[in-house]
Amino acid sequence: MLPLSEFSIPARRAVRGVLFDIDDTLTSRGRLTADAYAAVERLQNAGLAVVPITGRPAGWCDHIARMWPVSAVVGENGAFYFRYDHATRSMRRRYVDEAAVRAAYRARLTRIGDEILAAVPGAAIAADQHYRETDLAIDYCEDVPPLQPATAERIAAVMRERGLTAKVSSIHVNGWFGTYDKLGMTKTLMREAFAVDLDAARAEYVFVGDSPNDAPMFGYFPHAVGVANVHAFAGRMEHEPAYVTTAAAGAGFCEVVDAVLAVR
Repeated sequence: MLPLSEFSIPARRAVRGVLFDIDDTLTSRGRLTADAYAAVERLQNAGLAVVPITGRPAGWCDHIARMWPVSAVVGENGAFYFRYDHATRSMRRRYVDEAAVRAAYRARLTRIGDEILAAVPGAAIAADQHYRETDLAIDYCEDVPPLQPATAERIAAVMRERGLTAKVSSIHVNGWFGTYDKLGMTKTLMREAFAVDLDAARAEYVFVGDSPNDAPMFGYFPHAVGVANVHAFAGRMEHEPAYVTTAAAGAGFCEVVDAVLAVR
């Protein structure tokens, strides 16, 4: 991972959009700071595409799409995108799976969650699980005393044994039925909502993240950036970002926004 200062001026001038994780990338210690939120608005005011790509639930994403200065949001690690049209006051909700399939999966995920809690002392069902439509989130350090990284990996292993795709974030272990991920739904969003072939235009978009569930995005985007706390996961990700900020979490996100907007 190179210092963010190695992100060249010509490459920064070519940026058409900034995509970013939320937890511990945009937020700091569980809070969205005024500076970080203002940085998102600065991107929108500059005319860039602005898209959070998060593991957070559908209930949160409905709010984000409606009320944040964003172009759209990808949620639950790629299960859907939501895009709100302020002119028509209508929400476009695009899911990987149909409603009946999602409902059947939720019943199975509840049983798997109970099994994990019985097998892993100290873990808990994430507080935002009630607002989820497609996945199971196990809290290993958000609202519970932090568990060791090896324990998070054990939770992920149990999920995989039960047939789930599992990803470790900075706060949760998320599991779902299917092989979709953040990257796949991001491509779908860009194609359907913005007529952008991301395979051809990936160098014109920056992705900012911090943890293993961002690895597909880190590997795909040549100008992916990790905020400084990504170092905590060094050696545990399939792909690492091209660049890393000096500051951690939300302050690191602001660093990226400053770098992009300074050359426009």
